[in-house]
Amino acid sequence: MIRALTLEALQIPFKVAFRHAAASRDATSSLWVEAVTASGARGRGESCPRPYVTGESMETAHVFFERYSVEIGREVVDLTSLRAWAANHESDLDANPAAWCAIELALLDALAREEELTIDQFLSLPPLTGCFRYTAVLGDQDGDTFRATADQYRRFGFQDFKVKLSGDPRRDRDKIAVVREWGEPVRVRADANNLWDSADAAVAFLHDLAYPFFAIEEPIGPNQYADLARIAETLECPIILDESLLRAAQIGRLTGRPASWLINVRVSKMGGLLRSLAVVQAARKAGIGVIVGAQVGETSLLTRVALTVAQAAGPSLVAQEGAFGTFLLERDICDPPLMFGAGGILEASSVKTGVGIDV
Repeated sequence: MIRALTLEALQIPFKVAFRHAAASRDATSSLWVEAVTASGARGRGESCPRPYVTGESMETAHVFFERYSVEIGREVVDLTSLRAWAANHESDLDANPAAWCAIELALLDALAREEELTIDQFLSLPPLTGCFRYTAVLGDQDGDTFRATADQYRRFGFQDFKVKLSGDPRRDRDKIAVVREWGEPVRVRADANNLWDSADAAVAFLHDLAYPFFAIEEPIGPNQYADLARIAETLECPIILDESLLRAAQIGRLTGRPASWLINVRVSKMGGLLRSLAVVQAARKAGIGVIVGAQVGETSLLTRVALTVAQAAGPSLVAQEGAFGTFLLERDICDPPLMFGAGGILEASSVKTGVGIDV
């Protein structure tokens, strides 16, 4: 059984502020949950509530925790009872995915450590193997700063890029001009963070940029699947669903060709590891590609958990984001942090019990 379950805020300054159309941040805004079993095994969980992603805040997450923490501690004793509790509270988890994510990860970590298993072994998944390649993410920066950051990524060997758009034609054309100058084959996707009010406005703006993005993320308001499908068809470019897809059941609402869609699976947004794995499984069955994403400011804990999701995606994995560690954070929760190296590569190394992170 779970002897103790505690929650606190995790705040770590960024080395540089990160900005996109929906928000600007200069520090983490995360939940940190610790679970201790009766035998003393200690697990940790992390999540990032975002009002513009799931409608949650740090305050609503605390309310969820206060409402259910005692009940969870009493009823969750193993993986079977954890799954059962989540199934019996599905609508609550749908409304509070980030709040549940931190709790679930702490429970999985503690229960796996108690059995001296990695979290992958605990879930009967294959061990992590091989290398994981990450995307360079370029925020909505001013011209000189954008150019300097982009060039730094290129020198570091990145070939896959995500560019945050602002909706300002001049500003965004300047960003694309930097990418064009490289004269080398790179893959670039754009993230609009729900910038435009209509499909027509989104199509017109993106046509004017005249750049062959390999995908566009969330160009209009969330959950407008018919209009999103029309944008994909008009631009002949897949749409990445982020705020528009928070759970596996929503995949059935997607119309048109599977190639029109990609799903950004962020563990915190989806509501934990188990729900993320369910989305990946449903996407693979539907023939839809997956990007394993990250919230800005994640620590090595969420980076590690996302590796399990990325491996589960198999051939459906199109790209991976995150693993910034101390490239972005003033400090991480472990030393050394789990982060990408040259070329955006993170090698899967030997993992200890639980999530394999020593805090």
